[in-house]
Amino acid sequence: MWFKQVTIVGLGLIGGSLGMALRRRRLARRVVGLSRTASTVRRAKARGAIDAGTTDPRRAVEDAELVVLASPVDCIVPQARRLSRFMRRGSILTDVGSTKRRIVAGLEGRLPRGVAFVGAHPLAGSERRGIEHARADLFEGSVCLVTATGRTDRQALARVVGLWKPLVRRVLVMDPARHDRRLAAVSHLPHVVAFCLVEAADHGARSIAPRSFLDATRMAKSDPDLWDDILLSNRTALLASMTRFEQRWKRAKRLLARQDARALRHFLRHASILRRTLED
Repeated sequence: MWFKQVTIVGLGLIGGSLGMALRRRRLARRVVGLSRTASTVRRAKARGAIDAGTTDPRRAVEDAELVVLASPVDCIVPQARRLSRFMRRGSILTDVGSTKRRIVAGLEGRLPRGVAFVGAHPLAGSERRGIEHARADLFEGSVCLVTATGRTDRQALARVVGLWKPLVRRVLVMDPARHDRRLAAVSHLPHVVAFCLVEAADHGARSIAPRSFLDATRMAKSDPDLWDDILLSNRTALLASMTRFEQRWKRAKRLLARQDARALRHFLRHASILRRTLED
Protein backbone atom coordinates (compact mmCIF):
# COMPACT_ATOMS: atom_id res chain seq x y z
CA MET A 1 0.00 0.00 0.00
CA TRP A 2 1.55 3.30 -1.12
CA PHE A 3 -0.92 5.38 0.95
CA LYS A 4 -3.15 4.61 3.90
CA GLN A 5 -5.85 6.99 2.68
CA VAL A 6 -6.26 8.87 -0.57
CA THR A 7 -9.14 11.31 -0.85
CA ILE A 8 -10.38 12.20 -4.31
CA VAL A 9 -12.24 15.50 -4.64
CA GLY A 10 -14.53 15.37 -7.66
CA LEU A 11 -15.97 12.02 -8.70
CA GLY A 12 -16.33 12.48 -12.45
CA LEU A 13 -14.56 10.71 -15.28
CA ILE A 14 -11.00 11.41 -14.08
CA GLY A 15 -11.61 11.24 -10.34
CA GLY A 16 -13.72 8.12 -10.62
CA SER A 17 -11.23 6.41 -12.93
CA LEU A 18 -8.37 7.26 -10.57
CA GLY A 19 -10.25 5.75 -7.65
CA MET A 20 -10.91 2.56 -9.62
CA ALA A 21 -7.26 2.34 -10.67
CA LEU A 22 -5.96 2.89 -7.13
CA ARG A 23 -8.25 0.21 -5.75
CA ARG A 24 -7.43 -2.26 -8.52
CA ARG A 25 -3.69 -1.76 -8.00
CA ARG A 26 -4.04 -1.72 -4.21
CA LEU A 27 -2.08 1.53 -3.99
CA ALA A 28 -4.19 2.84 -1.10
CA ARG A 29 -5.65 1.06 1.87
CA ARG A 30 -8.69 3.32 1.66
CA VAL A 31 -10.01 5.55 -1.10
CA VAL A 32 -12.44 8.25 0.03
CA GLY A 33 -14.49 10.41 -2.29
CA LEU A 34 -15.75 13.95 -1.77
CA SER A 35 -18.60 15.29 -3.87
CA ARG A 36 -21.14 18.09 -3.55
CA THR A 37 -24.01 15.62 -3.90
CA ALA A 38 -24.80 12.44 -2.00
CA SER A 39 -26.14 10.82 -5.17
CA THR A 40 -22.74 11.09 -6.86
CA VAL A 41 -21.09 9.55 -3.81
CA ARG A 42 -23.53 6.63 -3.94
CA ARG A 43 -22.94 6.08 -7.66
CA ALA A 44 -19.17 6.22 -7.21
CA LYS A 45 -19.30 3.64 -4.46
CA ALA A 46 -21.62 1.40 -6.48
CA ARG A 47 -19.17 1.53 -9.40
CA GLY A 48 -16.23 0.60 -7.18
CA ALA A 49 -14.45 3.94 -7.47
CA ILE A 50 -14.26 4.56 -3.71
CA ASP A 51 -14.41 2.67 -0.44
CA ALA A 52 -16.37 5.44 1.25
CA GLY A 53 -17.57 8.93 0.43
CA THR A 54 -19.01 12.06 1.92
CA THR A 55 -20.24 15.55 1.14
CA ASP A 56 -18.45 16.94 4.22
CA PRO A 57 -15.06 18.48 3.28
CA ARG A 58 -13.53 18.17 6.77
CA ARG A 59 -14.46 14.49 7.14
CA ALA A 60 -13.17 13.76 3.66
CA VAL A 61 -9.63 15.10 4.12
CA GLU A 62 -8.76 15.15 7.83
CA ASP A 63 -7.28 11.61 7.79
CA ALA A 64 -5.90 11.64 4.25
CA GLU A 65 -2.22 11.32 3.44
CA LEU A 66 -2.94 12.47 -0.10
CA VAL A 67 -5.77 14.61 -1.46
CA VAL A 68 -6.29 14.65 -5.23
CA LEU A 69 -8.27 17.55 -6.69
CA ALA A 70 -10.09 16.27 -9.77
CA SER A 71 -11.96 19.52 -10.27
CA PRO A 72 -12.29 22.14 -13.03
CA VAL A 73 -9.12 24.23 -13.28
CA ASP A 74 -10.76 27.43 -12.07
CA CYS A 75 -11.88 25.68 -8.85
CA ILE A 76 -8.58 24.06 -7.87
CA VAL A 77 -6.82 26.96 -6.12
CA PRO A 78 -9.74 28.14 -3.93
CA GLN A 79 -10.72 24.53 -3.23
CA ALA A 80 -7.17 23.60 -2.20
CA ARG A 81 -6.86 26.58 0.13
CA ARG A 82 -10.19 25.74 1.75
CA LEU A 83 -9.51 22.02 2.20
CA SER A 84 -5.90 22.44 3.37
CA ARG A 85 -7.16 24.00 6.62
CA PHE A 86 -8.52 20.57 7.60
CA MET A 87 -5.51 18.52 6.49
CA ARG A 88 -2.93 17.13 8.88
CA ARG A 89 0.78 17.96 8.90
CA GLY A 90 2.78 15.86 6.49
CA SER A 91 -0.09 15.39 4.05
CA ILE A 92 0.05 16.18 0.33
CA LEU A 93 -2.27 17.98 -2.05
CA THR A 94 -2.12 17.27 -5.76
CA ASP A 95 -4.41 17.80 -8.75
CA VAL A 96 -5.12 16.57 -12.28
CA GLY A 97 -5.69 19.97 -13.91
CA SER A 98 -4.97 20.58 -17.59
CA THR A 99 -3.03 23.77 -16.89
CA LYS A 100 -0.38 24.21 -14.26
CA ARG A 101 1.38 27.59 -14.07
CA ARG A 102 -1.41 29.54 -12.37
CA ILE A 103 -2.37 26.65 -10.11
CA VAL A 104 1.18 26.01 -8.89
CA ALA A 105 1.85 29.72 -8.38
CA GLY A 106 -1.38 30.03 -6.41
CA LEU A 107 -0.63 27.14 -4.07
CA GLU A 108 3.10 26.50 -3.56
CA GLY A 109 4.16 28.18 -0.35
CA ARG A 110 0.62 29.44 0.31
CA LEU A 111 -0.80 26.45 2.19
CA PRO A 112 -0.69 25.77 5.95
CA ARG A 113 2.67 24.67 7.32
CA GLY A 114 3.17 20.94 6.82
CA VAL A 115 0.85 20.62 3.81
CA ALA A 116 2.70 20.26 0.49
CA PHE A 117 1.35 20.79 -3.01
CA VAL A 118 2.58 18.99 -6.14
CA GLY A 119 0.89 19.63 -9.48
CA ALA A 120 0.10 16.71 -11.78
CA HIS A 121 -1.68 16.14 -15.07
CA PRO A 122 -2.41 12.67 -16.47
CA LEU A 123 -2.75 12.97 -20.25
CA ALA A 124 -5.81 10.77 -20.49
CA GLY A 125 -9.50 11.40 -20.72
CA SER A 126 -12.49 11.58 -22.99
CA GLU A 127 -15.04 14.04 -24.29
CA ARG A 128 -17.49 12.29 -21.94
CA ARG A 129 -18.12 13.35 -18.36
CA GLY A 130 -19.39 11.75 -15.19
CA ILE A 131 -18.81 8.77 -12.95
CA GLU A 132 -20.84 6.64 -15.36
CA HIS A 133 -17.98 6.76 -17.87
CA ALA A 134 -15.14 6.14 -15.40
CA ARG A 135 -13.02 3.05 -15.91
CA ALA A 136 -10.01 1.54 -14.16
CA ASP A 137 -7.86 1.33 -17.30
CA LEU A 138 -8.31 4.96 -18.40
CA PHE A 139 -4.69 5.89 -17.65
CA GLU A 140 -3.00 2.76 -19.01
CA GLY A 141 -0.52 3.56 -21.77
CA SER A 142 -0.69 7.29 -21.11
CA VAL A 143 1.79 9.87 -19.83
CA CYS A 144 1.46 11.78 -16.56
CA LEU A 145 3.20 15.14 -16.23
CA VAL A 146 4.22 16.14 -12.70
CA THR A 147 5.41 19.68 -12.04
CA ALA A 148 8.34 20.80 -9.94
CA THR A 149 9.78 24.19 -9.07
CA GLY A 150 12.50 25.37 -6.70
CA ARG A 151 9.86 25.48 -3.95
CA THR A 152 8.46 21.98 -4.47
CA ASP A 153 8.83 19.62 -1.50
CA ARG A 154 11.05 16.82 -2.87
CA GLN A 155 9.63 14.10 -0.66
CA ALA A 156 6.10 15.02 -1.68
CA LEU A 157 7.20 15.11 -5.32
CA ALA A 158 8.61 11.58 -5.05
CA ARG A 159 5.38 10.30 -3.51
CA VAL A 160 3.19 11.83 -6.25
CA VAL A 161 5.48 10.41 -8.94
CA GLY A 162 5.28 7.07 -7.15
CA LEU A 163 1.49 7.24 -7.14
CA TRP A 164 1.28 7.63 -10.92
CA LYS A 165 4.09 5.30 -12.02
CA PRO A 166 2.05 2.07 -11.70
CA LEU A 167 -0.95 3.64 -13.46
CA VAL A 168 0.61 5.11 -16.62
CA ARG A 169 3.25 4.24 -19.20
CA ARG A 170 5.54 7.12 -18.32
CA VAL A 171 5.86 9.92 -15.74
CA LEU A 172 7.69 13.11 -16.71
CA VAL A 173 8.67 15.89 -14.31
CA MET A 174 8.85 19.45 -15.67
CA ASP A 175 8.32 23.02 -14.60
CA PRO A 176 4.77 24.44 -14.85
CA ALA A 177 5.52 26.93 -17.64
CA ARG A 178 6.97 24.21 -19.88
CA HIS A 179 3.93 22.05 -19.17
CA ASP A 180 1.59 24.82 -20.28
CA ARG A 181 3.55 25.57 -23.46
CA ARG A 182 3.55 21.94 -24.50
CA LEU A 183 -0.10 21.32 -23.65
CA ALA A 184 -1.09 24.45 -25.55
CA ALA A 185 0.37 22.88 -28.70
CA VAL A 186 -0.88 19.29 -28.39
CA SER A 187 -4.12 19.59 -26.44
CA HIS A 188 -5.54 23.08 -26.11
CA LEU A 189 -4.93 24.21 -29.70
CA PRO A 190 -6.40 20.98 -31.16
CA HIS A 191 -9.55 21.52 -29.13
CA VAL A 192 -9.89 25.06 -30.51
CA VAL A 193 -9.31 23.75 -34.05
CA ALA A 194 -11.96 21.05 -33.57
CA PHE A 195 -14.53 23.61 -32.43
CA CYS A 196 -13.65 25.86 -35.38
CA LEU A 197 -13.90 23.01 -37.90
CA VAL A 198 -17.45 22.31 -36.80
CA GLU A 199 -18.34 26.00 -36.97
CA ALA A 200 -16.78 26.36 -40.44
CA ALA A 201 -18.79 23.54 -42.05
CA ASP A 202 -22.25 24.59 -43.21
CA HIS A 203 -25.37 22.52 -42.57
CA GLY A 204 -25.20 20.75 -45.91
CA ALA A 205 -21.60 19.71 -45.36
CA ARG A 206 -22.24 18.56 -41.82
CA SER A 207 -25.16 16.41 -43.01
CA ILE A 208 -22.79 14.24 -45.09
CA ALA A 209 -19.78 14.40 -42.76
CA PRO A 210 -17.52 11.35 -43.28
CA ARG A 211 -15.78 9.43 -40.53
CA SER A 212 -12.60 11.47 -41.05
CA PHE A 213 -14.48 14.67 -40.16
CA LEU A 214 -16.08 13.04 -37.12
CA ASP A 215 -12.69 11.78 -35.94
CA ALA A 216 -11.05 15.17 -36.46
CA THR A 217 -13.80 16.96 -34.52
CA ARG A 218 -14.38 14.46 -31.71
CA MET A 219 -12.90 16.94 -29.24
CA ALA A 220 -15.61 19.46 -30.11
CA LYS A 221 -17.99 17.26 -28.10
CA SER A 222 -16.04 18.22 -24.96
CA ASP A 223 -17.84 20.18 -22.26
CA PRO A 224 -17.61 23.94 -23.02
CA ASP A 225 -18.08 24.73 -19.31
CA LEU A 226 -14.76 22.99 -18.63
CA TRP A 227 -12.86 24.04 -21.72
CA ASP A 228 -13.44 27.78 -21.62
CA ASP A 229 -11.68 27.87 -18.24
CA ILE A 230 -8.82 25.69 -19.50
CA LEU A 231 -8.26 27.87 -22.56
CA LEU A 232 -8.44 31.13 -20.61
CA SER A 233 -6.12 29.89 -17.86
CA ASN A 234 -3.47 29.05 -20.48
CA ARG A 235 -4.19 32.07 -22.65
CA THR A 236 -0.60 33.27 -23.21
CA ALA A 237 0.82 29.91 -24.26
CA LEU A 238 -2.27 29.09 -26.31
CA LEU A 239 -2.12 32.37 -28.24
CA ALA A 240 1.53 31.64 -29.09
CA SER A 241 0.54 28.18 -30.37
CA MET A 242 -2.31 29.70 -32.38
CA THR A 243 0.16 32.11 -33.99
CA ARG A 244 2.44 29.22 -35.02
CA PHE A 245 -0.58 27.38 -36.41
CA GLU A 246 -1.66 30.47 -38.37
CA GLN A 247 1.78 30.66 -39.97
CA ARG A 248 1.49 27.07 -41.24
CA TRP A 249 -2.12 27.64 -42.30
CA LYS A 250 -1.19 30.74 -44.29
CA ARG A 251 1.69 28.88 -45.95
CA ALA A 252 -0.64 26.08 -47.06
CA LYS A 253 -3.12 28.69 -48.30
CA ARG A 254 -0.42 30.49 -50.33
CA LEU A 255 0.74 27.22 -51.93
CA LEU A 256 -2.82 26.40 -52.92
CA ALA A 257 -3.41 29.89 -54.32
CA ARG A 258 -0.22 29.65 -56.42
CA GLN A 259 -1.05 26.06 -57.46
CA ASP A 260 2.47 25.11 -56.41
CA ALA A 261 2.05 21.34 -56.43
CA ARG A 262 5.70 20.56 -55.69
CA ALA A 263 5.93 22.81 -52.64
CA LEU A 264 2.52 21.68 -51.42
CA ARG A 265 3.54 18.03 -51.69
CA HIS A 266 6.74 18.77 -49.75
CA PHE A 267 4.71 20.58 -47.06
CA LEU A 268 2.31 17.65 -46.70
CA ARG A 269 5.07 15.04 -46.80
CA HIS A 270 7.00 16.76 -44.00
CA ALA A 271 3.91 16.87 -41.79
CA SER A 272 3.14 13.23 -42.61
CA ILE A 273 6.65 12.14 -41.57
CA LEU A 274 6.40 14.06 -38.30
CA ARG A 275 3.04 12.46 -37.57
CA ARG A 276 4.29 8.94 -38.28
CA THR A 277 7.19 9.39 -35.83
CA LEU A 278 4.64 9.94 -33.05
CA GLU A 279 3.63 6.29 -33.28
CA ASP A 280 7.05 5.41 -31.85
